[in-house]
Amino acid sequence: MNRGILIALGVLHSVVFASMAMHCLKRRREAGATVAWLFVAWSFPFLGALLYLAFGVNRVVAKGWQKQRSNEALLTARREREDASLPLEYWRAVRVSRACQPESPEEQELDATIDRILPDCPLLGGNRIEALLTGNEAFPRMLEAIDRATSHIHLQSFIIGNDALGREFLDRLALKAKAGVRCRVLYDRFGSTRGWASGLFKGYHGIPGLDIVPWIQANPIKRLNQFNLRNHRKVLIVDGKEAFVGGINLHAGHVTHDGREPLRDYHFAVAGPIALELQYAFLRDWYFMTNEDPAALLTADHFPRMEPVGDALIRVVNGGPTADVEALTDITCAAIDGARKQLFIVTPYFVPPTDILRALRLAALRGVNVQIVIPKKNNHFYAGLAGQALYDQLLSAGVHVCEREPPFMHAKAIIIDDRVSIVGTANLDNRSLRLNYETNLVVFDEPFANTLKRIVLDDMAQSEPLELAAWRARPAHRMVAENLCSLLTPIL
Repeated sequence: MNRGILIALGVLHSVVFASMAMHCLKRRREAGATVAWLFVAWSFPFLGALLYLAFGVNRVVAKGWQKQRSNEALLTARREREDASLPLEYWRAVRVSRACQPESPEEQELDATIDRILPDCPLLGGNRIEALLTGNEAFPRMLEAIDRATSHIHLQSFIIGNDALGREFLDRLALKAKAGVRCRVLYDRFGSTRGWASGLFKGYHGIPGLDIVPWIQANPIKRLNQFNLRNHRKVLIVDGKEAFVGGINLHAGHVTHDGREPLRDYHFAVAGPIALELQYAFLRDWYFMTNEDPAALLTADHFPRMEPVGDALIRVVNGGPTADVEALTDITCAAIDGARKQLFIVTPYFVPPTDILRALRLAALRGVNVQIVIPKKNNHFYAGLAGQALYDQLLSAGVHVCEREPPFMHAKAIIIDDRVSIVGTANLDNRSLRLNYETNLVVFDEPFANTLKRIVLDDMAQSEPLELAAWRARPAHRMVAENLCSLLTPIL
């Protein structure tokens, strides 16, 4: 390549970089995110600019508001149907009658904070919740619930794999649809790329009563071109009465096969009024992707009458780049700030915003026993290294960090003072907290918290605790790799 062409390319790269820099700086954003994108754009000529166009977080809010407007439209339709003579009057009555308060002042303070953040997601009593470990426990229970369905099944997953497990779920749904049960399936187009590219879903098209729809906000027809807005929810609702939610995707890696242990993950079976809240969360996403008539979605059939089935007080917490963009971060900080004795955190990806990191340090400094369990070997090496760049700050403040031995741990949980638990789909990283659509449950139930704590203690027994002096003695090249990956923290 001659010198003239090289000079021209250099000038063009500078112009593209300057244009992108101006675009970044004209919009208010976190300094770390701006620096990360400028680094990528300069270090990878032209490719960096293309990545910014596809994944630039500055466009999240604009695209997220399209989802927000869809949510508001369905909410308006719902409120019109909450009059005494209309189908959803019962659901409104349930929300009023089951709305309650936790017992202790500390729990009441946390719940009041969450109520101000998400006033339309009330704390409901009369629920039952059960932890299911790995797909070995979760999948049989989920398939049994599908087999029991008599009215409808709503399934949502980030990943549906083109493997024996993914096909088994779709085959069961196809059978139920042919038997007259209405089945709706929503999968994330990005997370399920392999299944989509291999034609998994095409084989189920045309089956009456079974609709399989991809979640994607990169659709020129809808003028959606944002790859960042992924739907990371994993929820199954059967007949509006029982539901499953947690970290487990529908692929074979979550079950024992070929002599290999499954991914270590937590899923949760729930029943009671909270299932109606999960139902509505699913229908909001479905409505956004399909524009199906609200009259067909907001029916009495989807929100059936039910009696209390347990003593757990549970609140659904939905997060995403809509009006609730900071909800998960704010609620996590509030939970950490409310801890007085003990705090357990389990997460596969530990790349939190600085405010959560500071809250963890302050909790440890005021005497709270803070225990964080993170996988020793991460399936995304850059995320693992970026998280490890934060260990020194945690360990020096007295936070206990331990790395779980393989198999890879994909579980998510927070336990506060053996009384309150936060479980669901969100990881403790910027992507889950600010970019993805997620669903967590805040559970005020001491027996459940103690059961979950025993599970976490078992994971800790399979982990290696880190010591500050030994950690600081790691090789210099390792520190460089960690700090390099940490530059990408705002966009991981």
